[in-house]
Amino acid sequence: MNLMTRRFITVASATVLLIVAIAGWKFFTIQMMMKKMAGMKPPPVTVSTITAEASVWQQQFHAVGGLVAVQGVAVSNELAGTVAGIAFDSGQLVKQGDLLVQLDTSTDQAQLRGFEAQNKLAQLSLKRAEELHKANVNAQSDLDTARALAEQAAAGVDNERAIIAKKTICAPFAGRIGIRQVNLGQFLPPGSPIAALEAFDPIYVDFFLPQQEGVHVVPGQAVRMTVDAYPGRVFTGTVSAVNSEVDPSTRNLQVRATLENPDEQLKAGMFASVDVLLPEQGKFITLPQTAVVYNPYGDTVYVVDRSKDASGAEVLAARQRFVQLGDTRGDEVAVVKGVEAGEEIVTAGQIKLRNGSPVQINNSVRPPNSPAPTPPNT
Repeated sequence: MNLMTRRFITVASATVLLIVAIAGWKFFTIQMMMKKMAGMKPPPVTVSTITAEASVWQQQFHAVGGLVAVQGVAVSNELAGTVAGIAFDSGQLVKQGDLLVQLDTSTDQAQLRGFEAQNKLAQLSLKRAEELHKANVNAQSDLDTARALAEQAAAGVDNERAIIAKKTICAPFAGRIGIRQVNLGQFLPPGSPIAALEAFDPIYVDFFLPQQEGVHVVPGQAVRMTVDAYPGRVFTGTVSAVNSEVDPSTRNLQVRATLENPDEQLKAGMFASVDVLLPEQGKFITLPQTAVVYNPYGDTVYVVDRSKDASGAEVLAARQRFVQLGDTRGDEVAVVKGVEAGEEIVTAGQIKLRNGSPVQINNSVRPPNSPAPTPPNT
């Protein structure tokens, strides 16, 4: 073996030994780091909690609907004519029979006087014919003709008076008149809109319930209603009617409730959220909705598990648990299955938790938990 070969072997051996030494040291440091990390515990996550309690809830059906006036009509003219007088202001309260619009009846009044004169003459002719018939001077046919002419003349008077009455447009019922759509001197073809007239006290709310719920609703049951226009305000009323048939396209049943509306704050067409209160009551475990972690594979909550370590110190850990949820009321949600009364449930901080994560509790600030929350500044 020559000198060059021995040098090569020596350098290669030294290189291999160096690599082995570096790898050994690296392996040793990694093992030591893993042992050190294994002995370390993650810091506890700060959470807020609440003790699960059972609450009695009024059973109810929820629906969305719309407000409908008890009586509503678009006031219009039946006969053509020119507007001779307007007796209302837009937005005014009117009574049944109040004059709204008077169309020009000057020609009709003149024709009425003519018909009244004809009627008077026909009545006199009938009276003479009856007297002559009693004296056997005229024939029965003459008396019949006189009677027919008298009735025809009276019908002409009644017809002309009806025309004049139809040109005198009055409120068909008491209510609030809408914005005026006509002006003095304007010619109105038949059916021209004059103004909307609606009665708002009381007022209806119409809504639909699925057939499996609607069949349990009967007139007289109480309802609670809210509208976006008045946040935090609850209006009450009663079911007044349930439709006699189910809608074949949606399998829903229409329900109508009546609410008092003396201040007329509720207007027809408003969107409404309605709860029909049932006689039955149920007892459920209730939690703030913030306590629930909603997942596609199932809804869960974190239950605080209290234990002691070897030194006797208390250890708090969060345990994930699947739950079955029921109805929601305001900030609260009913838990049908998965939580027992008295268990401590995490209400905030779940985003940092895993099953078994250590926790520390800080309840200085808690999420809202009210079945009927009131928005601020209302």
